[in-house]
Amino acid sequence: MSEAPLICTVAIELSRSRWMIGVLPPRSTKVAVSAVAGGDTGRLLMQLHQLRERLAREFEQPVEIKICFEAGYDGFWLGRFLWDRGHDVYVLDASSFLISRRGRRTKTDRVDVAAMTFTLRAYVAGDPSVCRVVEIPTPEAEDAKRLSRERTRLASERTRHVNRIRGLLSLHGIRSIKGLWGGDWRTQLDQLVTGDGRMLGPYLKAEIIREVARLHLVMDQIKELEGTRRDALIDHRSPFPDKEKVATLTKLAGIGELSATLLVAEVFHRRFQNRRHLASYLGLAPSPYASGEMQRDQGISKAGNKPARTLLVEITWAWMRHQPTSELALWYRERFAENGARSRKVGVVAMARKLAIALWHFVEHGIVPSGAILNGR
Repeated sequence: MSEAPLICTVAIELSRSRWMIGVLPPRSTKVAVSAVAGGDTGRLLMQLHQLRERLAREFEQPVEIKICFEAGYDGFWLGRFLWDRGHDVYVLDASSFLISRRGRRTKTDRVDVAAMTFTLRAYVAGDPSVCRVVEIPTPEAEDAKRLSRERTRLASERTRHVNRIRGLLSLHGIRSIKGLWGGDWRTQLDQLVTGDGRMLGPYLKAEIIREVARLHLVMDQIKELEGTRRDALIDHRSPFPDKEKVATLTKLAGIGELSATLLVAEVFHRRFQNRRHLASYLGLAPSPYASGEMQRDQGISKAGNKPARTLLVEITWAWMRHQPTSELALWYRERFAENGARSRKVGVVAMARKLAIALWHFVEHGIVPSGAILNGR
């Protein structure tokens, strides 16, 4: 029987100014901590090379080095950088760490990096409960999410500008302004009269003009982004992943090309092992609470991809409008529709989970959701 390989775990605590590096050698319980300047990949590689040589001399055999860092501000580029240079890298979800609940927890970079080395040692030894490892996406898959997330941000910014303009006018008894979305809004603004019969003040009018200018800038950027999205689906040379899945999703009534593109960019470019894996990624998995005789449902975990979860809920509302005879819509109306506003809110989240699984089966295996209407039928 072959002897188990020796493993040294290395954790990197990332920040803008410096990277703290913790090293836990095999059979040791003492973590050696050092630091390099933030972003200094050359110095980091040099330290890893020196560590490998030192461990080989000390143990007189090769030692496997496992490296980890927390998913966060620095994204995944460092993971790809180290992986391309032959290092075994794990990106850890910091919110999944098991931590002590005994009093106040000490929080310093040195303590955190040391704790990560022990966490990674336990994980590679076969204990998946100590943390959750985040899959490092391909550059293409990560870049494709920008189409989804920038549009969401711009749409939110557009709403803020519109609400600000309407709020400023409401302060003076004006309920609406025509042409705000691209018509002759400036002429309308010159003709507006306040609720007490006065013309708009010069400073108020100037503020509204600047706010409208920002609104139209955002609208122009949304149009430009829409053109980029369409080109990404048409051009076979574009790096957008799984373009064919976008076309597949649009076969379903109620799912347009925009929604399909965002779904693929956020969710369906990934490979899921089963429906539980998908629900967990979306943060739509249930979180039961059972202790002694007390048992209750805490709702969804919300531990997954928040933009994807928000998108699925929006698509769910559209699904019920465009697919009223589908099995999912009938299930929702029977269980939740007539039981008050809170029940409807809970129900739409439950349906979002079911819909995500149904759409996954559709794009991966061609299984049409039960009772769903296909475009052209």
